[in-house]
Amino acid sequence: MIAPKQKLAFVVTMLAALVASPLWAQPPRPKAAKPAGKPAMRLPDSVVLERDVEYGRAGDRPLTLDILRPKKPNASPLPVIVFIHGGAWRGGNKSGGIGQLAWAAASGDYFCASVGYRLSGEAIWPAQIHDCKAAIRWLKANAKKYAIDPEKIGVWGSSAGGHLVSLLGTSGGVKELEGKNGSPDASSRVACVVDFCGPSDFLAAAKFKRIAMPPPAKADSPESLLLGGPIEEKKEAAKAASPVTYASSDDPPFLIVHGTNDPLVQIEQAELLHAALKKAGAPSTFVKIEGGGHGIGGPEVMERVRAFFDRHLRGKDVEVSDKPIEARKQ
Repeated sequence: MIAPKQKLAFVVTMLAALVASPLWAQPPRPKAAKPAGKPAMRLPDSVVLERDVEYGRAGDRPLTLDILRPKKPNASPLPVIVFIHGGAWRGGNKSGGIGQLAWAAASGDYFCASVGYRLSGEAIWPAQIHDCKAAIRWLKANAKKYAIDPEKIGVWGSSAGGHLVSLLGTSGGVKELEGKNGSPDASSRVACVVDFCGPSDFLAAAKFKRIAMPPPAKADSPESLLLGGPIEEKKEAAKAASPVTYASSDDPPFLIVHGTNDPLVQIEQAELLHAALKKAGAPSTFVKIEGGGHGIGGPEVMERVRAFFDRHLRGKDVEVSDKPIEARKQ
């Protein structure tokens, strides 16, 4: 018979393995990371992939994104879906967005981009949002070159990427978060936002206790490493980094998707963002994944995502349901 202490140790070990997903917990990457290799998945022949396109510079450091576009677009100009990867702001890379975006480019209906940004081991906050905003501005500045619609750019991200896309949605026009990296004369406002499991209120998150990773209040947590110190010592930065801080009536439509059993970013973070947007008079659809953890997906989820982008980027008269979705069985 297994002793209680041994059983607890086993459970904690298994939880650590399960939640250490590439969407959140990854080891820090070196400052000068080599360009990522070819994506593991095979892209449809109808999709053109352009790797490591420079969208700006942070000093001498090039900032790059990957482009996925249809060989034969169904319209001109095309709307755009931009993906921002997760990894606790300290890991992950833009290659992770290629598989997420392949369906959209293959449909012929969307031009897509997956954005790379500086991680917290290289530069602390607000470098990450400066880079993401620079990528949006660059796309708008190059709209004619790529035959894209600068007014129809939607953003999508998971975990840390969910946080960054939410901030893109709520902080349009906030000068302090713009930065100067790339195409400074263009706007960084976006047309719609899909947030998977993203943090939205760092000060509220500081009260959260989680398993298998340092809790947000600790000095070695992903949040503290992002901000340059413990949240309690960086309250102004924590507030400035929180999407809820900027919620206003002119924010674009949001689709917020979050697992009810998320062990890394509690579902209350999604509830806080949804409530802040609704209170401000901004459109928000909140979909709970019943029993879902930090990594979410599946056909039903993707149907909602597709419907959301079709509605807000292509003007399709389709419903985007807020009905909860049962988590996929492992």
